[in-house]
Amino acid sequence: MKVSDSPELHRIAPVRRAARLSVAPMMDWTDRHCRYFHRLLSHEALLYTEMVTAPALVRGGALHLLAFSEQEHPVALQLGGSDPKELAKAARLGEKAGYDEINLNVGCPSDRVQSGSFGAVLMQQPRLVADCVAAMQDAVNIEVTVKCRIGVDEQVPQTVLPDFLNQISRAGCRRVIIHARMAWLQGLSPKENRDIPPLDYNLVLRMKQQFPDLHISINGGITSLKQAQTFLDAGLDGVMIGRTAYHDPASVLSAADPMIYGTGTARDPADIVHEMLPYVDKHMSSGGRLHQITRHMLGLFSGRPGARAWRRTLSEGAHLPDAGPELLMQALTQVQGGHYVKMG
Repeated sequence: MKVSDSPELHRIAPVRRAARLSVAPMMDWTDRHCRYFHRLLSHEALLYTEMVTAPALVRGGALHLLAFSEQEHPVALQLGGSDPKELAKAARLGEKAGYDEINLNVGCPSDRVQSGSFGAVLMQQPRLVADCVAAMQDAVNIEVTVKCRIGVDEQVPQTVLPDFLNQISRAGCRRVIIHARMAWLQGLSPKENRDIPPLDYNLVLRMKQQFPDLHISINGGITSLKQAQTFLDAGLDGVMIGRTAYHDPASVLSAADPMIYGTGTARDPADIVHEMLPYVDKHMSSGGRLHQITRHMLGLFSGRPGARAWRRTLSEGAHLPDAGPELLMQALTQVQGGHYVKMG
C-alpha cells in the first residue's frame, strides 16, 4: 500500500493528524483498559497497544491479544517480529481487527526481544527491516510505521540512523517514531536503557531536515505538553510521550486536545472518574477484576491535594474480592478532602 493511493487517504490522514501527540506502546501498561482510560482524557491523541509478537498471533493463534474497544480509535497495533511473511500475516490480522495503523517495533532492548531477533537488535539489519516493511505494506491498506532507536551498542548514530531511514523509506515507510537514545543490548537492563544513554534530540531534528518527506515523531524523555509543542514548533511532525503519560496522565492528556490540536476543552480528572464507571461495571459484569482497570488510574490526580489518599484507597481496596465501582467514588472523596475543585 502506498500513501499516495488516493482511495486510502481518508484512512491515513486522520491518523497522521492524531500522531501530532501519541502515547508510547509500553509493555504491561498500555493494555486495552489503559487505552480506554487515556481516550477519555484526550479524544485526539494516537494510542498504541503493548507490543504483540507476530508469532503469538500467527503461530499461537492468540487473537484475544487484538481485542479493543471501538472508543479507542485512533489506535495503532505495535507488532514485534523479524520474519517478513509472518509480519505480513500478523498485519492482516491487525487490520481485520480494526486497527488504524500497524507499527513495527525496532526499539525494544529487552533480552526476550533480543532472543527472538527483533526489537532494537534489528537496528543492525536495516535491509531486513525494509523487507518487513515492504511485506507488511503489501498486505494491508492501512499505514505501516516503524518505531526505532538512533542506534545500538557501538554503532555511530550519525551514520547508522540516516542509512536506516533511507532503507525503510525506500521500502515504502512514510512515518517513523525515533526514540532519541542509543540502546545498549549488552550491559544495560531495559529500565537502564530508558534513562542512561544520553538523549540526542538534535540528531532527530537533523533527520527531519534530511528527510523532509518523512513524517517523523520524536520520543524519549519528554514530560510535558509545553515541551511537546516546542518540538512541533521546531518542525517535527509528532511527539510520543511514554512514562509521564502513564504516571501523570492528566498533565499530558487532559489539555492535549486544545493545546496540540486546537479543539475541545481541557478534561477534568474528576469527570473522567465518573465516565469510567460504566466501563468498570461492564468489565466486572463479564468476570473481570477492578484492579485490572484501576491500576492504570493511580496517577490521575498526581501532584494534587489528596493524590496520595486516592492512590492508597485504590491500591489497597481494588484487589479485594468484593471491590466494585463504588471504590472509585470512595477514592474520589479523598481528593481535596472530599471537596474536589475542578480544573479551570
